[in-house]
Amino acid sequence: MRRTSASLVAGTLVAALAWASGPSAPAIALDPAVGVADLTQDINQILSDSRLTIARAGVVVKSARTGEELYATDAGKLLLPASNTKLFTSTAAVETLGLDYRFPTTVLNTGRKAGSVLAGDLVLRGTGDPTMLAEDYDALAAEVAASGVKVVTGKLVADDTWFDAQRLGNDWSWDDETAYYAAPISALTASPDRDYDAGSVIVAVAADGDKVKVSTTPETDYLKIVNKATVGAETDVLIERQHGTRTVVITGTVADPYQEWVAVDDPTAYASALFRASLARHGVKVLGQTVTGATPSGAKELAAHESMTLGELLVPFMKLSNNIHAEILTKAMGRKASGQGTWSAGLKVSTDFAKANGVQVINMRDGSGLSRRDGFSPGSIVQLLSAVRTKPWFTTWYDALPIAGNADRFTGGTLRSRMRGTPAENNVHAKTGSLTGVTALSGYVTGADGEPLIFSIMLNQYLSGSPKDIEDKIAVRLAQFSRNSAAGDAAQLRVPAAGATGDLECSWTKPAEC
Repeated sequence: MRRTSASLVAGTLVAALAWASGPSAPAIALDPAVGVADLTQDINQILSDSRLTIARAGVVVKSARTGEELYATDAGKLLLPASNTKLFTSTAAVETLGLDYRFPTTVLNTGRKAGSVLAGDLVLRGTGDPTMLAEDYDALAAEVAASGVKVVTGKLVADDTWFDAQRLGNDWSWDDETAYYAAPISALTASPDRDYDAGSVIVAVAADGDKVKVSTTPETDYLKIVNKATVGAETDVLIERQHGTRTVVITGTVADPYQEWVAVDDPTAYASALFRASLARHGVKVLGQTVTGATPSGAKELAAHESMTLGELLVPFMKLSNNIHAEILTKAMGRKASGQGTWSAGLKVSTDFAKANGVQVINMRDGSGLSRRDGFSPGSIVQLLSAVRTKPWFTTWYDALPIAGNADRFTGGTLRSRMRGTPAENNVHAKTGSLTGVTALSGYVTGADGEPLIFSIMLNQYLSGSPKDIEDKIAVRLAQFSRNSAAGDAAQLRVPAAGATGDLECSWTKPAEC
């Protein structure tokens, strides 16, 4: 799913050389004082924007080549990181699980098989695979049928015990409960698309004569659809699942086709419903009900599916800032480290990894940054980004970060429409972050002389007008940084006008931003 364009290769050649081998000796003789004063003056000017008058702004810039701190303001202050939290989750996950880690999903049977009859239960066991599609459950069902099983006298057991039963983060907002970006977390789940938005269904509406037609991806009767929408002159429709239920109510008017990603209430039940329907299509009849429970000892494997590797999953995870991937990986780390697939166990792994790499100011409440009780300092983020450069997996992880101005969705990611036509284009590799009143951008950029720089920009508590363009101005200015000459007036930087980049990143707004 990773695609590389010729323009990306050309545009990032200098950056790749700068970052590929980790810390290196200076390529040219440097005078530390040259250019730094200009950089400080220009960033201060950028941060004087009136939108930040009553806001909190923390910015740190460091030379990866010399270790010198080139700029800092409120470097040690605890700020809301939003999806910059994923920098900590992703690096800890790669270190703990490994780039080759895969999520297995298996089908097992208990009892005896006599001819085409299985006298026992059929078990669907998951380990958290966020990439499972309806077609993957169908392939598992086809394997069961191919083994000769036509009738299961017992139950269909959905085993999601690899993780605990807590579905939502402690601090997640109640009004996010039905949103796909805050879908429940389970060891058994399903995605409707190859963005792998686990735990959600795409509900689509279209005018069909004088009626509104509703369809779902994947096709499923798991959701109860209450269609109150009417055909109208314009599309002004609301598709919303009622809290704590499987009922999706559709209201408003429909002229043009429209679709919405909707989180399910119970991903385990959703996944097992998809699997049961696939079994029926392949001629396998399960006489008992669907229940949840642990796989009995001695159960024999009938079919198996493995996910893509973690190294491959990093691309949709980081490029599109997928919250559910972050939380699943958090619980997977907990399971690997302590045998407990819980948030607390996984967050301890992430926190311990960060502290072992010199991070001091950190408060992790979830893996994605959805919690408003997460807190990091920009100095801590820069410390983490500095430390991981020496890791053997760094290049794969670095390539998975969004790349500024690259229009390819799985290359540019959440930065694909930002900083185009500037020195930051195809240069800045960085993680975005967005919550209401919160924006952040942290990552890497190569200066005008080929000097690798590490930066973190965290803006909190602004009241109106997205200041993402402020982040862009700073990042572009860093791409122009030179030890030997001033980079020019910051006001001349070619960056999007205020508000042009939108207030929410890709992980929050489908389908317009995604």
